Amino acid sequence: METIIAQTVAFTGHRHYAEECAESLSDTIRTLYAQGFRTFLSGMAIGFDMAAAEAVIALRGELEGLRLECIVPFEGMEQRFSSDSRERFRRIIDAADCVEVLAPRYAHNVYFQRNDALVARAAVVVAYFTGEKGGTAYTVRRAIKEHRRLINLYSDPQQIINFV
Repeated sequence: METIIAQTVAFTGHRHYAEECAESLSDTIRTLYAQGFRTFLSGMAIGFDMAAAEAVIALRGELEGLRLECIVPFEGMEQRFSSDSRERFRRIIDAADCVEVLAPRYAHNVYFQRNDALVARAAVVVAYFTGEKGGTAYTVRRAIKEHRRLINLYSDPQQIINFV
């Protein structure tokens, strides 16, 4: 996956995301596009990751040159999903401009590797981060540590202040 970091955005967010900020997500993609960002990375987890990927796909007709790259932690990850989520996963993968699978099978650190790859390849990280522990918290911390621009779409900005 050849990505120019300066023009790349990564998404990270919770699995329990239920379209709470769908309009803000689309507006954020448009704003970043206007600033020169063209490539958007999704780690393809259920919830915010997939919703963000779908938002990029939906905006392609409006924003010329918009790219979606999927970074999948391991081959067959979607087999752990419900049938509806597997179907959603497949639709997104089929529409992606690039798909990279990091490992041939599950291993204890594959999700951390995926999260590290997202941050390493992006200048901006767009999050749906509520302050909860887990993979999103890890990725947000990593983005801060690596001095990435962080945009949190969660509606309570106090959460991120308390987190940092």
